[in-house]
Amino acid sequence: MTTPLLQVAGLHAGYGRAEVLTGLDFELAQGQVVTLIGPNGAGKSTTLAALMGVIGARGRIVFDGQDLAGSTLEERVMLGLALVPEKRELFTTMPVQDNLILGGYRAMKLRVPNWQREIERVYELFPRLKERRSQLAGTLSGGERQMLALGRALMSTPKLLMLDEPSLGLAPLVVRDIFSTIDRLRQQGMSILLVEQNARAALEVADHGYVLETGSIVLEGPAAQLAHDPRVIETYLGSAIEKGA
Repeated sequence: MTTPLLQVAGLHAGYGRAEVLTGLDFELAQGQVVTLIGPNGAGKSTTLAALMGVIGARGRIVFDGQDLAGSTLEERVMLGLALVPEKRELFTTMPVQDNLILGGYRAMKLRVPNWQREIERVYELFPRLKERRSQLAGTLSGGERQMLALGRALMSTPKLLMLDEPSLGLAPLVVRDIFSTIDRLRQQGMSILLVEQNARAALEVADHGYVLETGSIVLEGPAAQLAHDPRVIETYLGSAIEKGA
C-alpha cells in the first residue's frame, strides 16, 4: 500500500485558550485532491494554518514521510508545502511578474534548473496575468488577484498545494474559471488540499472529502459519494442551490 503524502492524526489547534480543532484525523494521497467542507467556524482555515506552521498545534503531521513536529513555516515551505491564503496576501505595490518571481524562492534556493520557466506555465494557466504582467498587483480585480495568488504558490513547485476558500468574494463566472484551473492541475497530477464553503464546486473537483463541524470530522468519503449523501445535500448543497451557487 502506498504511503499517503500527508497524514494527520489527533490534530488539536486554536487561538489562545480557545481550542478550534479537537483531534482531526485525515490523509491525502499523492496526486489526489482532498476537500474539507463545513460551515463558518468549523475549523477549516485553522487546519491549514496548523499544517503550514502559522499557528501552534498538537498531534501528528507527517508530510512526504517526514514528521513536521517542531518545524518552522519556512522549513515546511522548503519541504514543498504551499498555501494560498484566504486574503491572498499579495505584494500589492509590486508588478504581477515580480510577485511571481518572489514565489519562486523555494525553487531558487533548491537550485531547481530553469525554475524561471514556471512563469510561462503560470501564464499558460492564466493568460490574463500575462497581459497584466507589468501591472501593480494592487490594481488587479478580485479574480485576477486570486489567479496571481495561485500562480505565485505554483512558482514554488510545491508537492502539496493548499487552497483556503479560493472562491470567496468572486463572481460566479470567475469561480467557474478558478475551479476549472484546479481541475486542470488535478489532471496534471498536482496534490491539492482544498478548503471551501462552496461544497458543490469543491465536491465536483475533489477525489475525497471530509465534512468538518465544530473542530472535528463528522463525515468522510469519496467526493462523488458525499455529493449524494442526504445529510450533505440537506446541510450544504441544498443551501447552495437556494443561494444560486
